Amino acid sequence: MLSGPTPGPGVTLRRWMTSDLDAFADLNSDVNVMATIGPVMDRAESAALMQRIDRHFADHGFGLWCVDVSGEVIGFCGLMVPWFREGVEIGWRLRSAWWGHGYASEAARQVLAYSFSSTPDGLGFDEVISFTAATNERSQRVMKAIGMTHDAEGDFEHPGVPESSPLRPHVLYRITAGRYRSMT
Repeated sequence: MLSGPTPGPGVTLRRWMTSDLDAFADLNSDVNVMATIGPVMDRAESAALMQRIDRHFADHGFGLWCVDVSGEVIGFCGLMVPWFREGVEIGWRLRSAWWGHGYASEAARQVLAYSFSSTPDGLGFDEVISFTAATNERSQRVMKAIGMTHDAEGDFEHPGVPESSPLRPHVLYRITAGRYRSMT
């Protein structure tokens, strides 16, 4: 791992490598994974997303890390700056074969620890947000499992999703550094 969260038991977060593209494309082309996110991506779209992730790391010093379990790429988890609102968002996406085993929560906990740790070992953020389609109950369960609370007043219609899509209504969750520290 180059820079970022400290590895936990079973889950390593690391920067993406070119050799990860097959697994990344598999993740983004899985209809089960993308059902609450948006259209499936082909290999070229996944490669372009991987390049945007690299640029985000260059621009912000953080991004979406590869989630690696015993040498197998199972998805991503990390931080992004949303293009349409203030804040830093934590997010994750795992290959469907790996759902239900706690890997998203474990990876997200590592990212939160790094987010709220003081610099130079962490990012020193005061708050992290997360949002997802209102229909994405799996991600909402992860948000709750890592200590985030629903901010119903912050729920919104996602500007990047077509108005006619059932994925347009989004829910907003938040966690502050103080709340995170009180839980650890």
